Amino acid sequence: MTNNEIVAKLWNLCNVLRDDGITYQDYVTELTYILFLKMAKETGAEKNIPEEYRWDKLSSKDGIELKRFYATLLQELGEHGKGKIQHIYSGASSKIDEPANLKKIITSIDDLDWYSAKEEGLGNLYEGLLEKNANEKKSGAGQYFTPRALIDVMTELIAPQPGEKCNDPACGTYGFMIAADRFVKNHTNDLFDLSEDAQHFQKYEAFTGAELVHETHRLALMNSMLHDIEGEIYLCDTLSNQGKVLKNYDVVLTNPPFGTKKGGERASRDDLTYMTSNKQLNFLQHIYRSLNTDGNARAAVVLPDNVLFADNDGEKIRKDLMAKCNLHTILRLPTGIFYAQGVKTNVLFFNRGTKDEGNTKDVWIYDLRSNMPSFGKTNPLTRSHFEEFIECYCAGHMQDRKETWSEENPDGRWRKYSYEEILSRDKTSLDITWIRSGEAVDDRSLSELLSEIEEKATNITNAVEALKNLLGDLDED
Repeated sequence: MTNNEIVAKLWNLCNVLRDDGITYQDYVTELTYILFLKMAKETGAEKNIPEEYRWDKLSSKDGIELKRFYATLLQELGEHGKGKIQHIYSGASSKIDEPANLKKIITSIDDLDWYSAKEEGLGNLYEGLLEKNANEKKSGAGQYFTPRALIDVMTELIAPQPGEKCNDPACGTYGFMIAADRFVKNHTNDLFDLSEDAQHFQKYEAFTGAELVHETHRLALMNSMLHDIEGEIYLCDTLSNQGKVLKNYDVVLTNPPFGTKKGGERASRDDLTYMTSNKQLNFLQHIYRSLNTDGNARAAVVLPDNVLFADNDGEKIRKDLMAKCNLHTILRLPTGIFYAQGVKTNVLFFNRGTKDEGNTKDVWIYDLRSNMPSFGKTNPLTRSHFEEFIECYCAGHMQDRKETWSEENPDGRWRKYSYEEILSRDKTSLDITWIRSGEAVDDRSLSELLSEIEEKATNITNAVEALKNLLGDLDED
């Protein structure tokens, strides 16, 4: 049985819980609690779990006794567990009311083909489950979930090396750092080519992250443990003063959250030069300031279009970025690759300079958006869509870059703009397109289109209800 088949079986168990009113996100969290115990048993890693709360004890219970025991287990591991176990179960509680449903999940997990799962890697199994949740629109979890193909391409081009400190300041479920760890392992014979000290560094210090949302932080901890990564994952707001500890990195790979801070308030960091309510602009400032200045530090960051053209502080931040860093590449991504409809995004690739001035000479832009098909379940984004960009990027030998755009080939997707040309643009805008758009092709299936219509109808209904409630409150006043 493949991991994909196991993931499908685990995911189908969610149907058992619908009558209990369990959401998809609740289900993944609940699965995390239960799967962790089973995986600890399968990997011989139960030593940090008190004997009375291990898998065999849980699976032996039934009925009301099971429900009570499970509730006690969650509380005890959350209050008295060791290390990351305590963090995973911190504040944990079950939303499964029916003991028979809980028993069915435990039994079904016990009956899975764990030999095959271990062969393929339990971390990969868990990642598959997280991706399944993210791709399920009704869960809402994948609103800004970064497609695996994009994560892998960004990681490959940034090419983290053994001994480098890597960070994701908005790490979600830890996808970027796991990809970075995988990249290093693939180029070091699973770390066996490294010294014992270097192996220890890779496991305990090389990869770190920060996540604001407690439930997501819980999933990130689980994901990192299953991939044998023990670096620190902070539960904190990077844009508050807590984020000041996140600095002196060699590599940053991230997809920061979109939108403004709640209530439009500005970031509470007191060390950012330009204070704005725009989250992405604040994250961008944090990221290039968090890179060390030895000349090799680099980042790849997913950011929405507004970062490229926002005026006032936006323009100042772009100029500051290009002064302190070599902003050498912008990849304009296709629309439809994120759950949130209509979000237009880019990947900015830049290297921190050894000094704070004059680092950007040319900005190369690859347009993967114009005249591209719609992406969705029936037409997922894959590595093959990035092949030309990877070739054009010339990782490790950027001096060999050659434009595919020319006067004779106006639809070439790879074009260079000098720093002076960028500065001469209104608001120093990096929102640049040159390819004439043809007839847009919508490749979505009828069911996907219907799903989108239903989603929009639901949103409208909810908005109307909220407005009615608001008006009712005003009338009462």
